[in-house]
Amino acid sequence: MQTEVAQSYTLRDHDVIFDTRGVEYVLRVRDLPNKDRPREKLLAAGPASLTQAELVAVLWGVGTKNEDVLAMAKRALQEYGEKAMLRETKATHLADALNIPLTKACQLVAALELGRRTYATDRAGGPLQVRTAEQAYHFFKAIGNQSKEQLRGLYLDSQYQVVYDEVISIGSLTSNVVHPREVFQPAIAHGAVAAIIAHNHPSGILEPSVADIEVTRQLIAAGKILGIDLLDHLLITATGHKSILEDL
Repeated sequence: MQTEVAQSYTLRDHDVIFDTRGVEYVLRVRDLPNKDRPREKLLAAGPASLTQAELVAVLWGVGTKNEDVLAMAKRALQEYGEKAMLRETKATHLADALNIPLTKACQLVAALELGRRTYATDRAGGPLQVRTAEQAYHFFKAIGNQSKEQLRGLYLDSQYQVVYDEVISIGSLTSNVVHPREVFQPAIAHGAVAAIIAHNHPSGILEPSVADIEVTRQLIAAGKILGIDLLDHLLITATGHKSILEDL
């Protein structure tokens, strides 16, 4: 007797519809009812009623010839990660990584800087310290859910206080893509004496690849020459983390 293979559930993309010819069509802001458009929602119910993507769409105003503003905002947040985007300070980096116009990246970076300055003024307590892999993991944890591989850097002073963090690259992690200058340049620019890097495996496999180990060894050697310690290289998935340095 032949066993039937159970059919997997498939979630439908609610932003995609089909026209009368069966051709796929992505909903645009102009297709939405007035009450569901980001700007109208903001006016009617205030900014707290908007999603992150809707807030970015209001900030940008319009999209590009090839991409609707709300679709672009959703893609940007999904690919870059909400927390990473909140900390980004380089408009050119953001524009290149997400393939968005530089003007859009500048608008976003400027708005986020306003928020950061306000938060820094009102925030109680001292700077964040990172002294263990577990503390670093909690800082990087969000990238475990990203659909694209992302390399992040956390830069510390001599008191283990975080002075800067950056999305170093998005894409496959290989020694050809990740160069020591991209990893250590922020440390030099911000006077950091140590760095912790982390990248995610969207596959969920919590084991370093040959390329992961090669990149780590290359960065350790480069850090010794520069006098900047590579304290750790964490591999992050949706379910946990692993220190690559522990296996070297």
